[in-house]
Amino acid sequence: MRRRNRSIAPCIELEVTLELPRHAAPVPTEVVRPPARERIPRVTRLMALAVKYQGMVDSCEFRDYADISRLGYVSRARMTQIMNLSNLAPDIQEQVLFPAGPLPPERRLRRLTALVDWSEQRRSWRELVMGTVSCCFLSKSMS
Repeated sequence: MRRRNRSIAPCIELEVTLELPRHAAPVPTEVVRPPARERIPRVTRLMALAVKYQGMVDSCEFRDYADISRLGYVSRARMTQIMNLSNLAPDIQEQVLFPAGPLPPERRLRRLTALVDWSEQRRSWRELVMGTVSCCFLSKSMS
C-alpha cells in the first residue's frame, strides 16, 4: 500500500560551501644521524670477551669455561680458542684491545697463543703486524 504525500511543500535547494581546515604540508626536517662510529675489529671484541670471561671465572660467577660456553651457545672448542687469547703477552693484548692500525685476523693469532715464550710471541707479533700492514696497503692501492 502506498502512502500519498498529502502535503505539497515547496522544494528548497540549498548549496553549502564548507571550507575545511587544511593541514599544512609537513615541513621537511633534517634527519640528524649520530656520528658514524668506527667499526671495532672482531679480534678486539674477542679479546675483550676473553678478559671479561676470565674475570667472571676468577670471581666464581662461573665454575669454568664450559658453563660460559653453554650459556652463550658456543662450542667448547670455540670457547677454548677465545680464551687462548688471554695467553698472549700483556703488551700484545693491549695492542689488540686498543689498535693503532689494522690487526691480523683472529685465526692468525691462534699460532701466537700456542707460543709459551713471550719474547717469541712478540717477535711473531711484529712479523704478523708488518705483514698485515703491507697487505692492507697493497689491497688499497689495487682498488
